[in-house]
Amino acid sequence: MTADLKNDVDRVLFSEDELKNTVKRLGQEISRDYEGKNLLLVSILKGAVVFMTDLMREITIPCAIDFMAVSSYGSKAKSSGAVKIIKDLDRDLAGYDLLIVEDILDSGRTLNYVLGLLRSRNPNSIKVCTLLDKPEARDKSITFATDYSGLIVPNEFIVGYGLDYDEKYRNLPYIGVLKREIWEKDTNSV
Repeated sequence: MTADLKNDVDRVLFSEDELKNTVKRLGQEISRDYEGKNLLLVSILKGAVVFMTDLMREITIPCAIDFMAVSSYGSKAKSSGAVKIIKDLDRDLAGYDLLIVEDILDSGRTLNYVLGLLRSRNPNSIKVCTLLDKPEARDKSITFATDYSGLIVPNEFIVGYGLDYDEKYRNLPYIGVLKREIWEKDTNSV
């Protein structure tokens, strides 16, 4: 990893070990709760792919996977508010118990949109697992709660372990706060 990426991080919020322990705990809970069910993990790309890869390894029951690519950010630091489905699921959801796997829940608008869309496809059940929850950033009109939540994060711009800024920093093995001067120029130009 280049020193540039590390130098852009103000501070580390969660180390590799903290993330591994959190993912292990979530995998145990999911394995227990979905025993005997037809579990389908749905990763919201691109950010959640690192988390879902590690989470799958901790789940001890049979499960299938699928992927959606959804965007509301583009390359800016703030959400545009418009949700765009870039890649849809490859399978019919009837008969599956869906678990949406998200990297971070902040405003909740994108996930709310995805939940509505997937509910209309008649899965047996649908729940949400998020590695990171940022309740201070939640849109007050969003009323759903996550079923599995890893860690609470402050209302700051975080990167690493799949989370990016302008397609960079996903490969950091920890989660850290991005230095303000890196992203604030885009926030001011929105």
